[in-house]
Amino acid sequence: MNRLFITFFYSGLSPFAPGTVGSFAAAIVGFGILYYLNTDTLFLLTILITLIGIKEINRYEEKTGTHDDKSIVIDEVAGLWLAFSISSGTLTQLILCFIYFRIYDIYKPSFIGRIDRDVKGGLGVMGDDLLAGLLAGISSALTWQIIELF
Repeated sequence: MNRLFITFFYSGLSPFAPGTVGSFAAAIVGFGILYYLNTDTLFLLTILITLIGIKEINRYEEKTGTHDDKSIVIDEVAGLWLAFSISSGTLTQLILCFIYFRIYDIYKPSFIGRIDRDVKGGLGVMGDDLLAGLLAGISSALTWQIIELF
């Protein structure tokens, strides 16, 4: 059950770009939640999976002795859903969230990289993606505001 959760239904086991595949799976599920429910529900689910994710990642790392294994993508889910919660609305905004999130998650600028390097355990694994999601949501919202001006 732990592996099913932290790999987000095994999407993190993709041999090619598991973080992107996990983010894409998260985007599909997140879009469904926004379509049928609302932003508040997605935000609350983000908090829930973050808390469970920290615990389950700690357990996985303790068991395997590895930190931030590539197959762990529940952190991408939490980060992307946070971005969606901040900048939800149009399909264009959600696509912008996905693009910005992947950029921030891959390149890890500023504090994102510091969290990734310096914070150990589940909090470190989840923390850098949550910050990337926060920045992606803000970037998407700002980009959308600029688009609307023209």
